[in-house]
Amino acid sequence: MKKRVLTGEVISNKMSKTIVVRVERAIMHPIYKKFYKKHKKFMAHDPNSEANIGDIVRIEESKPLSKNKRWVLLEILKKGIQDNIKETE
Repeated sequence: MKKRVLTGEVISNKMSKTIVVRVERAIMHPIYKKFYKKHKKFMAHDPNSEANIGDIVRIEESKPLSKNKRWVLLEILKKGIQDNIKETE
């Protein structure tokens, strides 16, 4: 069975080796046929602590690593604003 891969934005990196990723998806309303957004937060393992808040990342499903962690960071697709501020200083 293939593992699920999701793309989302990092909203927290305060824990050691763990990030919280917010994944948004668009759903069509069954009656009004209008799209609306839903989001869900996933805790993902970041072994090198390289992801920062605002980064767009890809995460993959894995075995349970702790009580809430069941995802692993695959790659950082786009760096967020915080990294750009640090580079200019």
